[in-house]
Amino acid sequence: MTYARVLANDSFRAVFATRSLAIAADTLRTVALSVLVFATTGSPLLGAMAYGISFLPQLLGGGLFGAVADLVPPRRLMAIGYLIEFGTGLLLAFGDLPVWLSMVVVAAVAMATPLTNGAAGRVVADVLSGEEYVLGRSLFTLASSAAQLIGLAGGGVAVAALGGRHAMLVSALVHLVAAAWIRLLLPELPVVGAGNALRRSWSGNRRLLSDGTTRALILAQWLPPACATGAESLLVPYVAARGLSAGVAGLLLACVPVGMMIGSLVLGRVVGPDLRRRLLVPLMAVVGLPLLGFAADPPLVLCGALLVIAGIGFAYGLAIQQRFRDVVPADGRGQAFSLLSTGLMTVQGVSPALAGALAGALPVADVIALCGLVAVLSAAVFRTRVADVMGQQMVMDQSRPMEKDSSASRRE
Repeated sequence: MTYARVLANDSFRAVFATRSLAIAADTLRTVALSVLVFATTGSPLLGAMAYGISFLPQLLGGGLFGAVADLVPPRRLMAIGYLIEFGTGLLLAFGDLPVWLSMVVVAAVAMATPLTNGAAGRVVADVLSGEEYVLGRSLFTLASSAAQLIGLAGGGVAVAALGGRHAMLVSALVHLVAAAWIRLLLPELPVVGAGNALRRSWSGNRRLLSDGTTRALILAQWLPPACATGAESLLVPYVAARGLSAGVAGLLLACVPVGMMIGSLVLGRVVGPDLRRRLLVPLMAVVGLPLLGFAADPPLVLCGALLVIAGIGFAYGLAIQQRFRDVVPADGRGQAFSLLSTGLMTVQGVSPALAGALAGALPVADVIALCGLVAVLSAAVFRTRVADVMGQQMVMDQSRPMEKDSSASRRE
């Protein structure tokens, strides 16, 4: 099994390419907006709020309308989502909006993000299975990390060279390309659900979270990233506390995505299914363990190495994502991936605030280490559920009707 074989799938290739473009464009717009807000107001608080304004509103969008990912054809839903982002970029670039209204617009648009993410997750889960699905998710992680790095680096360059508003225009045009690409090249896939979106979303989320196996898989994908994000949010004050320049913090922030790329490549392409499952809990713990070293204020080179190792630990998600794909109902996959995305963005929006509040009472280095400790503890808690959650899959498969592989014909 190779990446080339997975990329040969037309549906996956279209989703993979457009999602990568959208992530890079989102990151670029976020950097440009944060710079514009800070330049306009001179307020570090408002600048930070602009950087994270898109996280929490996703809770409302995914919680109330997550089922839309199953009720609307993915091609149409994703194209509409990217076109909305395009329009938002144009409005921010040329609208000369007051700061508060700019942030309200970005927050409102963010409510649709879980729906497009849910549609993308549903397409990949429908057209790929088994090791193909693992490699597909591995490629998603690689592309997401690379797109974030490109968006961050490109955002700084674009803002410096073009100014914040023109950089926002660039992000809008990238979203337009993504919308056209997905509309023209993603094959039409059928709607798998029916009914009232609000009622179906509420009942579907409740059903997913009430099931012990699904709930454990979801929480395992929420908690370690939340802890890591809380720690990352403190790297700028950590570097400042050591009397170093902000550029050093930028280098440290790039270390986690680099580690994620390495871990995803190795675990997806080199490690087999059995070993991948055995490495699940150790890798989950690896997300947090290196962060404990920050309590000792190690040399900066070692700080970077610790963050790379923490990023490698995120490869644990490949084993969990495959299991998650298999246990959620086939006619509710869009909503399941929408819920997963919603919670992930929400906890990553809340954890920096909690970490920042703790840093007001404790040394920054100790709070980073505390974030690592919580991640390790979450891995230890999940370890007690591994046999129930990850094991006995054949028994579960035999106890329910076998899913017809209708995706095979669509892959031809």
